[in-house]
Amino acid sequence: MDHPTNAPSATPPVRAAQYIRMSTEHQQYSTANQGDMICDYAARRGFEIVRTYADEGKSGLRVEGRESLKRLIEDVESGNADYSAILVYDVSRWGRFQDADESAYYEYLCKRAGIDVHYCAEQFENDGRPTSTIIKSVKRAMAGEYSRELSTKVFQGQCRLIELGYRQGGTAGFGLRRMLIDHTGQPKSALNRGECKSIQTDRVVLVPGPPEEVETVHWMYRLFTQDGKQESQIAELLNSRGVSTDLGRPWTRGTVREVLSNEKYIGNNVYNRTSFKLKKKHVQNSPDMWVRKDGAFDSIVPPDLFYMARGIFLERNRRFSNEEMLIRLRSLVDQNATISASLIDAADGLPSSAAYRTRFGSLVEAYRLAGHTPDRDYSYIDINRQLRSLRPHYLDDLVDRLGTVGATVSHDLGSGFLMINGEYSASVVLSRCRETAVGSLRWYVRIDQRLAPDITILIRMDPTNQDSSDFYFLPIMDIDSPTFLLCESNGAFLDTYRFDSLDYFAQLAARDGLEVAA
Repeated sequence: MDHPTNAPSATPPVRAAQYIRMSTEHQQYSTANQGDMICDYAARRGFEIVRTYADEGKSGLRVEGRESLKRLIEDVESGNADYSAILVYDVSRWGRFQDADESAYYEYLCKRAGIDVHYCAEQFENDGRPTSTIIKSVKRAMAGEYSRELSTKVFQGQCRLIELGYRQGGTAGFGLRRMLIDHTGQPKSALNRGECKSIQTDRVVLVPGPPEEVETVHWMYRLFTQDGKQESQIAELLNSRGVSTDLGRPWTRGTVREVLSNEKYIGNNVYNRTSFKLKKKHVQNSPDMWVRKDGAFDSIVPPDLFYMARGIFLERNRRFSNEEMLIRLRSLVDQNATISASLIDAADGLPSSAAYRTRFGSLVEAYRLAGHTPDRDYSYIDINRQLRSLRPHYLDDLVDRLGTVGATVSHDLGSGFLMINGEYSASVVLSRCRETAVGSLRWYVRIDQRLAPDITILIRMDPTNQDSSDFYFLPIMDIDSPTFLLCESNGAFLDTYRFDSLDYFAQLAARDGLEVAA
């Protein structure tokens, strides 16, 4: 009797997640276009898309703000990912990181968890071959360079428009309004808060606001220049009258000062006073870097009144002697039960908290010289400053010891890592010793896993925090959490990584190479 043969079963599809990111730069990168390309790739390669991570309207310069990418990485690292592949439109959608190694790092986290990343629209296979790796590295660098070039071009275009007298972003300010004009300069309509132009050739200029707001601005200038009122006093008067700022908020010393010091109130268009290029930290630019067009708008404040106010500010900002600064700080201390940087910055007639830090080394030292003892113990600030100064000493000592046993060492100034034998990286972390209320010693450790060195050399300081107590050599694979607490005794597992000197690590590094990190 013939027995029916079983037909071979079809290979089940591979479970995959898709990551989609869209900024505002090109329609070709719309979520629909990306999704179509990824679905077509999945159908041809035998993938089943079971999860979607989408960052819409997000810049690819940094991981901050990209919640879906962070959630993807978190799922991968925690083992919650129910897929074995990640499908991305192309290298630039993964990110336009200014450091190509950051892009590689996030992909490496996925690869380490056994999840491959596929770039569906690229002409190379992301299979780890030397040729593919080279092309991918170039693509990453090109993605970052595109953002740098675009930033430069956009900035140049904005500067040109500023010099032509057009407004470039930001609110109008109290007493002013944004007016939309066409390409011939004819007014079209006033823009309300949150509204933007919709036609590329349209431009925005500032015009005087409602007469009652303009009169209020004049009144503020008169109070300041003629009646000698401080900004905080003017804010109190405005709030008592029920007058709100242009954002509908109560007035503060800072918002009053903005009205009394911004050149837009005498019709000047000033740009680039601060920079935030490529999503890096905000920078206060010096006046010689400002881009300006004087007389771009109609003035609502007489220039002589504006420059009288500026003169008052300049006189206030003259250089105080140390004793003058401390006298003013003592007066503030006498008037308030607690003192803080924000209180100093909000007080009339005082230099900024930053000025006190610069002049006396720290706010704590300024408090001490002014006769104020804070309720909170701020000694840790000085200890941390001391530890930062000791770290280069330990780095140099480690490099010398490694060199003595024949290891080659290079120092990456960007990350602060040591590259040992050209094979693996090591970082040095100093942990401050803290004493609990019952006399026990504790060391709080925080390791930046975003940088992920192969080995972290943890130096536990002694109770005086002047010298090292012992050393821990922690491979990245054995660090479960970026923060943890060490006690005087930490059990057999951690004690296997504990040593009394750097000599053992130097000998081990020179002999075992990458096996140390494994």
